[in-house]
Amino acid sequence: MSKAPPPTPAPAAAAVPAAPVEEKKPEKKEKPKAPKRRIQVHKLYKVEGESLSRLRKECPRCGKGYFMAQHGNRLTCGHCGYTTYTQKG
Repeated sequence: MSKAPPPTPAPAAAAVPAAPVEEKKPEKKEKPKAPKRRIQVHKLYKVEGESLSRLRKECPRCGKGYFMAQHGNRLTCGHCGYTTYTQKG
């Protein structure tokens, strides 16, 4: 019976240069967003008896049903972006 030679140890790993350490970027803090407020439709109209009147100007490009938002010095359509500026005075 022949004996098998003892297993030889694996050669030591060659000296591998250490990989450069990647610096982690600091995480960006998200700014808190204001909650989106949807306007109620009943606040866009005024009902007087049998007549109905619109309280806000409608967009000339988009037509009926698209109201212009009232800002400090302008009226803006949120649908198409049409803007009219108001006169001071």
